[in-house]
Amino acid sequence: MGALMAGFWGFIAGASLLVGALLGLYSGASQRAISVVMAVGAGVLISSVAFDLMDESYGQGGFDATAIGLASGALIYFAANWAVDHLGGQHRKRSQGQQAGGSATAITIGALMDGIPESAAIGISLIGGGAVGLVFVVAVFLSNVPESLSAAAGMKKAGHSTSYVLGLWGAVVAVSALSALLGYIFLAGASGNVIAAIQSFAAGAILTMLASTMMPEAHEEGGAVVGVVTALGFLVAFFLTKLE
Repeated sequence: MGALMAGFWGFIAGASLLVGALLGLYSGASQRAISVVMAVGAGVLISSVAFDLMDESYGQGGFDATAIGLASGALIYFAANWAVDHLGGQHRKRSQGQQAGGSATAITIGALMDGIPESAAIGISLIGGGAVGLVFVVAVFLSNVPESLSAAAGMKKAGHSTSYVLGLWGAVVAVSALSALLGYIFLAGASGNVIAAIQSFAAGAILTMLASTMMPEAHEEGGAVVGVVTALGFLVAFFLTKLE
């Protein structure tokens, strides 16, 4: 039952990728609006990483497991992102058609890579009868919308078909649900140190993703105001965390 619940919440969090993709294909939203929503999602996700993932990780495994996990997640995401960029997926989240000429395989791998850490963390949070972190699920949901919205708009301008774009994000949603489910199944009997390391690993990967792709894109297209919007998103998530 716990594994199914993990898969369900991973699906819920990831389903917003399809919502964002549909908006990117059909809404005609301005880049400034996309950037503002992206900044809100970034702020919410940073807050949730700090007050959900990292705090819980520290409580489970202490400083050493948390530090090792976070550093590993950051470094491995950096290496994987570098590889995807050099294979032709460096513009996978851009909204102005920069994906033209890029590798469809690299774009797909990059999109999958961005969604897995968040979903695995959702599944792990349910281990031992724990309750899902609703603020974290909401944070992932909100951050996914502008991510896929921007990418889908760019893919459309780059000449990719609607079926390709929706198929790509549908696959990411499926992998998100599967990652949450497998995270629960394979780590259900793990020690506190291992769970702490995996949670902080996800935190490191998420923070590196935000700093290297999502936040630069938001600032480049939305201007300096996205800094204020990011802070407001952080504040909202902080308050929600305290209300849980």
